[in-house]
Amino acid sequence: MQNDSIILVDKPAGLTSFGVVARVRRVLSEQLGKKAKVGHTGTLDPFATGLMIIVTGVKCREAMTFSKLDKEYEAVIELGKTSSTGDPEGELTLVDSRVPTLEEVQAAAAKFTGQIEQTPPQFSAIKINGQRAYKLARKGQVVEMPKRQVTIYELEVISYDYPDVKIRVRVSSGTYIRTLAEDIGSELGVGAYCRELRRTRVGEWSVEDAIATPRLHQ
Repeated sequence: MQNDSIILVDKPAGLTSFGVVARVRRVLSEQLGKKAKVGHTGTLDPFATGLMIIVTGVKCREAMTFSKLDKEYEAVIELGKTSSTGDPEGELTLVDSRVPTLEEVQAAAAKFTGQIEQTPPQFSAIKINGQRAYKLARKGQVVEMPKRQVTIYELEVISYDYPDVKIRVRVSSGTYIRTLAEDIGSELGVGAYCRELRRTRVGEWSVEDAIATPRLHQ
């Protein structure tokens, strides 16, 4: 692991993005014999896995450049339920037990390709009046999230075994897959949330080239 470099990490579920940064900083600081400067180029939710691009030393200046790149994900959407956070960490609510057909699922997903308008989730890192939205949400405050234009370049239904819909999606920066899952559930009229999420690519970088987080202990 070198200073002034880009490090590709395959984040496991249950670890925060800041936890990944802390582990890289600890290992690199030990190697350098001084505190290393380490940053990330875009967070992943704790439940999510996959590619994080970590920058060190002078490369930290380029963090924003990486964060604006297009991204690719694989996700499992569970139909019939909603989550207070849009993911498995929230409170789940049963909405509808109707089983949509594969054709219905594909048609609903197709409506969210191209340039679309999204309302980011309340539990997100977006700043509202100087405070992170998720911090306000944890306090029970309901805030109006500003809508944003995002682009869904590709959205493929890989498999469907009710209640699970597995998708592969390539999107512009700023797209929330949790919101996409909820929107598809709303379009089907049965509700949905994102149960599993894996980021497989950021720009030209692939998770296949990433190191596993446990290796940071070495």
